[in-house]
Amino acid sequence: MMTRLLTDRRLWLALAALALILIVRQTGVASYLSLDTLRTHRVTLTSWVEANHLVAALAYIGVYVAAVAFSMPGAIFLTLSGGFLFGAVFGTLLTVIGATIGATLIFLFAKTLFGENALDRFGAPAARLAEGIRQNAASYLLVLRLVPLFPFFLVNLVPAFVGVPLATYVLTTFFGIMPGTAVFSLAGAGLGSVLDQGGAVSPGSILTPQIIGGLVGLAALSLAAIPIRKRLAARENQTGA
Repeated sequence: MMTRLLTDRRLWLALAALALILIVRQTGVASYLSLDTLRTHRVTLTSWVEANHLVAALAYIGVYVAAVAFSMPGAIFLTLSGGFLFGAVFGTLLTVIGATIGATLIFLFAKTLFGENALDRFGAPAARLAEGIRQNAASYLLVLRLVPLFPFFLVNLVPAFVGVPLATYVLTTFFGIMPGTAVFSLAGAGLGSVLDQGGAVSPGSILTPQIIGGLVGLAALSLAAIPIRKRLAARENQTGA
């Protein structure tokens, strides 16, 4: 009886969460997460941030948490905005905090409501990801956060299905996403200098030293993924053999 009640409760919670996500996404809030919004309201935003730095920082973290928790598109824009509004260093820190909290909420939700059987619903990619996590959770998750070898939502969910400790998940998320976040925050700081000059945003005007540095960083992360992918593929082949 208690097992059935618990199962029914989890089902209703899952349906309620899904409905909430759909409602939030249907409101069109995600459409405001764009470069046009930043360009239109940049003076108002920068003035408010300067006058209310702490409140603005907390509000930014809250928006980022919601964006990640509700799987809304526009996370890259938010990261760029963080660099624009708060600077590359502080923007990186705020973004990492918000993204980690949002990812942790997804992790706790999935761990509470679903079991390992949920892996079957995500197909072969989730199964491969789960196998790697089982072998060495901390190092594997850290690599996956550093270099996006799997979709972000899978890296958020699958660890919950295979029993990864909360502390391991939080720490690997926090430190793993930091390099990539820093790259986009640096690019955002460069974009801010373009907007501050009042010029039109064009490929030529965007290529400031900060953004060039960010692009170099992204290229380095992409190149780093190549040997990692080969190593993971070799490990899978050995396991299969």
